[in-house]
Amino acid sequence: MMRLDPYLNFNGNTEEVFTFYKKVFKRDFTSLMRFADMPGGEKMSPADKTKILHVSLPVGDSVLMATDVLDSMNQKISAGDNFSISITVDSETEATRIFDALSERGEVIMPLGKEFWSDLFGICKDPFGIQWMINFKANQK
Repeated sequence: MMRLDPYLNFNGNTEEVFTFYKKVFKRDFTSLMRFADMPGGEKMSPADKTKILHVSLPVGDSVLMATDVLDSMNQKISAGDNFSISITVDSETEATRIFDALSERGEVIMPLGKEFWSDLFGICKDPFGIQWMINFKANQK
C-alpha cells in the first residue's frame, strides 16, 4: 500500500490554521506534537517550544498534516515551497527506490535516515521543484 497526503508548512500559526480546519471538517486531531516534545526540545526558547512540530487531521480518506517553520532552526518558507507531498510506503526498499528516483536531477533536502518518529524518513525536491517527504515505519497499520 502507498499513501499520499498533503503536508503544509506555516510561519508560526499552524495551531490557529488547524483549529480552523478542525471546525471546518468536524474532525479531531489524530496527532499533535509540539517542538518541546522532540529530543532536544528542552533547549529551545520558550516561544519555539510551544510551536507545532507535527499535527494530523483526517479529512476523508486522507490526512492533512502540518508543522511550524522556525527561524531559530534556519528554516524559511515562501509561496510555492510551503507544502510537501508525504508518501508513506510499506518497505525500506520501496522508500529508497522512490526517494532516489524523485531526487535524481533534483535536490536532497534531508537524506533518508532513521528519525525518532520513523524507521526511514527523507525529504527531497524533484527536478520540477515539488517537495516530497518519504516515510517508512515498520509495523504500521
